[in-house]
Amino acid sequence: MESPISTQRLATTELQQAASLLQHGGVVAFPTETVYGLGADAFAPRAIRKIFQAKGRPSDNPLIAHIANENQLDLLAIQVPQLAKDLMAAFWPGPLTLVLKKQPAVPNEVTAGLDTVAIRMPRDPLARELIRIANTPLVAPSANRSGKPSATTWQAVLEDLDGCIDAVICGDPTQLGIESTVVDVTTEIPVILRHGSITEEMIAGIVRDTKKSVTSSLDFEKRSPGTRHRHYQPQAQVRIYALKSETSNPNHEIEPVTPWAWIGLQPSPTLLGTVPMQVLVCDSIEAYAANLYAFFRTCDSHGIRTIYCEQVPPYGLGRALMDRLARAASS
Repeated sequence: MESPISTQRLATTELQQAASLLQHGGVVAFPTETVYGLGADAFAPRAIRKIFQAKGRPSDNPLIAHIANENQLDLLAIQVPQLAKDLMAAFWPGPLTLVLKKQPAVPNEVTAGLDTVAIRMPRDPLARELIRIANTPLVAPSANRSGKPSATTWQAVLEDLDGCIDAVICGDPTQLGIESTVVDVTTEIPVILRHGSITEEMIAGIVRDTKKSVTSSLDFEKRSPGTRHRHYQPQAQVRIYALKSETSNPNHEIEPVTPWAWIGLQPSPTLLGTVPMQVLVCDSIEAYAANLYAFFRTCDSHGIRTIYCEQVPPYGLGRALMDRLARAASS
């Protein structure tokens, strides 16, 4: 793509300028409640291809289309079953993405050639206002180089993409820090394709009201953004540490490559007589999730070579957190 000379830094009061860039085929990063998104007009294939080029994102990885209101839903989806409407009523606007049958007008660049499209309405009012002013749904994968930790600040966006995108809106750090939950509602039984802040237990509460069940599966993972390729990986090696586990865990037997770091809910252990250079003790799983990617980036900036991440119980938000940790630790 033709890279701009410099990525514009736009204030949160300059949404009209950001929307104008988007309407003319530009690519603009903006904050949501989950992570910063890299936005383009969902009906502009050339602009969408700029996203893939800027991120180095594989073209077989579908994108999420973001909408400002339910009136824009019909532009993207051809069928909206009652279950989807129930989930929208419960969790929209918010960090829930629904996979639906797509309208023929949705470009293949959005869907990776699938007959479905992933859609969400962000909770962040700035994001919704930008979409409203642009007057079109925006595709917006995470605003980072593909495979690296997602960006939760505008500064992190520029670490990866300065000079490769048209602009970034310099908003506040994101609140949740991990990507949205993705649910496929094109099947009789809804399938969770990616876990997030809208937990399996929360979804099951709504689904029970419709007398259906809910399941998690990677069998349909190609329908979901952010599940088919390596993700969330810092330059440092990530190891998951079961602090209280008495079971065999190879991570307990491996001497960390120094310098090393620790993030978790409890103070760091001492591993073979060494102490961490960077430490972040979080007071809740919510704080752990919100700070994880920023901590990864901080560690990389300080030359950390091993990051130990405390294992948490895999239910509720902990399920989504462990998913991100497992992907970060994969080789």
